[in-house]
Amino acid sequence: MSEAVGINDAAQNNDAVQMNAVSKVYGKGKSAVAALREVSVTLPKGGFTAVMGPSGSGKSTFLHCAAGLDKPTAGTVRLGGTDLSGMNETKLTELRRERVGFVFQAFNLVPSLTVEQNVTLPLRLARGRTDRALTDRAWLNETLERVGLGGRTTHRPAELSGGQQQRVAIARALITKPEVVFGDEPTGALDTMTARDVLTLLRETVDTLGQTVVMVTHDPVAASYADTVLFLADGRIVDSLSAPTATAVAERMTRLGAYV
Repeated sequence: MSEAVGINDAAQNNDAVQMNAVSKVYGKGKSAVAALREVSVTLPKGGFTAVMGPSGSGKSTFLHCAAGLDKPTAGTVRLGGTDLSGMNETKLTELRRERVGFVFQAFNLVPSLTVEQNVTLPLRLARGRTDRALTDRAWLNETLERVGLGGRTTHRPAELSGGQQQRVAIARALITKPEVVFGDEPTGALDTMTARDVLTLLRETVDTLGQTVVMVTHDPVAASYADTVLFLADGRIVDSLSAPTATAVAERMTRLGAYV
């Protein structure tokens, strides 16, 4: 299979993320480890992409490079029309703050802050946007209602279930109206029923808000909520699957030697 996997043939301005011949090597000399090897892929706006692969396949590195959390050793990454390659850490931090949302397995909420304060924290940190963004109560209220937390705005994380805390994290990721929401095992710490609710919520943000979601997961059921699944092995994209089912995803993973 060709390493260049084009999910969408749309023009560049309809692409959320473009990765061109991206490689990432950790260490030097004999201790060097290639986490990604010349990965080229286009992820469309308004799509839900899941990334899967065996342990050590490079899927977390893929996400970190795509999101501007880590710099490739070689190749280019574009978020929308912006080339991330030449950005220093300050510019990357600003870009991530304003144009990217993150949802991790750990909820990463501030215990002393309320639900509303945790959700609006990215807006408070975004220089030049604070006054305008924080007065947009309609969007804040809509976001909290969408994630099912409209009646819990004054609660603190310790007063919420794990699923509710992850909903706060999703609302926090959405509040800046990011171009892409990246999820790194966002349901990994949740029970099956709660995970289903969170995945349904992510699916709804794509279908109703036109949000773009890129999610790393090890779970075939979670991947089945996506439009497309990319499979990595040894730092390369080796397969993709459109309109995935949990059974089809599990079969592809088994072929890669990842027993699920």
